[in-house]
Amino acid sequence: MRTEVDLLKDEIFSPLGDSAIVIDLGGDIELNKNHSLLVWKQVIEMKPFSGFLEAVPAYTTLTIFYDPIKVGGPFPYKKVKEEIKERLQTTHSLTTVHDQTIEIPVCYEEPFSPDLAFVAHSHHLTKSEVISIHSEQIYHVYFIGFAPGFPFLGGMNEAIATPRKNIPSLQISKGSVGIAGKQTGIYPFASPGGWQIIGRTPIDLFNISNDPPALLQPGNRVQFTPISKKEFHSLEGKSWR
Repeated sequence: MRTEVDLLKDEIFSPLGDSAIVIDLGGDIELNKNHSLLVWKQVIEMKPFSGFLEAVPAYTTLTIFYDPIKVGGPFPYKKVKEEIKERLQTTHSLTTVHDQTIEIPVCYEEPFSPDLAFVAHSHHLTKSEVISIHSEQIYHVYFIGFAPGFPFLGGMNEAIATPRKNIPSLQISKGSVGIAGKQTGIYPFASPGGWQIIGRTPIDLFNISNDPPALLQPGNRVQFTPISKKEFHSLEGKSWR
């Protein structure tokens, strides 16, 4: 089995403009790749180099932003790459990253699930079967993106994988739980969007008063818990921390 150190070849590093470096593990989306990237993010944040600004993970990439003036020297990118590689030789002692399981209550009833019937019909399932399949999985938070606090969750059963809408909706309600291909996710704010909406959570996923503001972090595990419409309204506006 390859270790994190085995992955640190020069070809996985590339510049992004003059103030960022991308570590790209490429290929298919895999949990072990994402875990390596999240471990590396933690290592760099624990021991930042001069000029470090931020490390941003995605499915198979980690982008490290830096201030080239503070990095110094004639070739800041080369210097940063060597600084990163030096730090990532020590990842063998880190095995977990924000891996706690967080239960998210979801109401799959109308009017919170406008696309549930479509998803069910697409797979010759009942709505109850879609709900059972969706809520029985444990999901991995690969990264936060699209909007502040929006979690991209992997691990969804392919039995309910459904393409995005051909025509995106102009308004997706805050807390909406959707499906897009093999992904599932939660809209932290009302916004346009093209995911198939099958439910809604009353829980706030992003609160600027909290530290960190986002409820979910890369590496977390998520389990959806079905609730009734009455339970939904009783939980609205309550803190989930």
